[in-house]
Amino acid sequence: MTLAIDLLNPLESSEKRSHKLKRLVQSPNSFFMDVKCPGCFQITTVFSHAQTVVICGGCATVLSQPTGGKARLT
Repeated sequence: MTLAIDLLNPLESSEKRSHKLKRLVQSPNSFFMDVKCPGCFQITTVFSHAQTVVICGGCATVLSQPTGGKARLT
């Protein structure tokens, strides 16, 4: 009797859909990213699920807007 799916080598697409704690190797959905300001080219670290507006420290340009889940880069 064989299984229809391989439990030790799951597809990457099915791993992305599954809950972060039910994956073969647990990993978070969130991450930090370096965003370069289009005006002054200063690099700012932004959290992927930021809940507040992120503003550039050099020129006060809005870098990301919060949404319901992930932050939207502007």
